[in-house]
Amino acid sequence: MQEISLNILDLAQNSISAKANLIEITVDDRPDDDTLTVIIKDNGKGMTQDQLGAVTNPFFTTRTTRKVGLGVPFFKMAAEMSGGSFDITSKVGEGTCVHGVFGLTNIDRMPLGDVNETIATLIYCNPDIDFFYTRSHADKSFTLDTREVRAVLGDVPLNTNEVTLWIKDYLSEGENEVLQS
Repeated sequence: MQEISLNILDLAQNSISAKANLIEITVDDRPDDDTLTVIIKDNGKGMTQDQLGAVTNPFFTTRTTRKVGLGVPFFKMAAEMSGGSFDITSKVGEGTCVHGVFGLTNIDRMPLGDVNETIATLIYCNPDIDFFYTRSHADKSFTLDTREVRAVLGDVPLNTNEVTLWIKDYLSEGENEVLQS
């Protein structure tokens, strides 16, 4: 994968496959610490200790449609190649948390990519799953919580065109505010 946002998409898809109904995604860059932290946390079925121990092996997957699973190993490799770190925790019945720290200015860090489009796509394609997205930069942050959006919209699905456009605008405005110095 050429962008971190595509890794986020892939890891969130793992959460969806694990029957999560809440997926929390955090993107936090700290210029003073020279770090970019990405966290994907879910309340899905979780993994056994054996699965957790094998998840960074590209020749391990729980999928029956193919024999390799590259999402987690690629994310781990990308974080570590940029001078960062990787951690994954999981508990059966409680969910999984993937935590990657990237060297923000490291020449080997892949571009972040269009995380806003990734988040909007995840919501559009999975309107029955809740997403809690946090975007932070230095000491500023904003969030999008689909549970709050749902409370306002009532029976209006999250994947209607009007709602999707609003979500994209909200994400763009929030990111612009956070990234302004």
